[in-house]
Amino acid sequence: MMQVISSNTSSTSVACRFTQMLRLWTLLTASLLFSHFVAALEETMIDFTQPNEYQQWQAVNDNVMGGISQGRFTFDGNHSLFEGELSLANNGGFSSINRSIAPLSANKPQVELSFIGDGRTYQLRLSTWKNGDRITYKHELSTTNGTEQTKVFQLDDFQAVFRGRLILGAPTLVAQDIEQIGFLIADKKAGPFSLKLLKMQFTASEVIH
Repeated sequence: MMQVISSNTSSTSVACRFTQMLRLWTLLTASLLFSHFVAALEETMIDFTQPNEYQQWQAVNDNVMGGISQGRFTFDGNHSLFEGELSLANNGGFSSINRSIAPLSANKPQVELSFIGDGRTYQLRLSTWKNGDRITYKHELSTTNGTEQTKVFQLDDFQAVFRGRLILGAPTLVAQDIEQIGFLIADKKAGPFSLKLLKMQFTASEVIH
């Protein structure tokens, strides 16, 4: 017996398939947009309140030059914590931490940092690699003991340095050249230090809170 399918049934089937395809396309598009949004956040912001963030950092102390200062980067349950004890013995006197970051877009001329300090002065350090040469740029980071602070630093205010000395004629620091971020303490004061880090964000303009 020959089965006859009415034109109405055929049209309904086509319409259902079209609806399903449209829904699938919408889901795929939304997923792609969300992934780009997440990637953008990961590119420009570091959340130091995440328990695993500290694992991406490494500490470099003055023992590489004979000193005995101690510094480490840990998670205290609420914040990432750069802490230790500075010693001036054996011509030492510095401790630092750093990590690599994903490429930044060009329209990020400033960096915003939220932190809780101990009254000591640190350095925020950004490093680039151009033509096989590494250049580190610094900006002073003054803190108030026990007070949560948020500061915004313009990239063109950073100074190029090598082993504590300014580099004359270095290229201007721009976001797309930054490959590593870090913090250093070398304030020529022996004793314990503690810098709690909350958030670091590269921005196009000042963030309104």
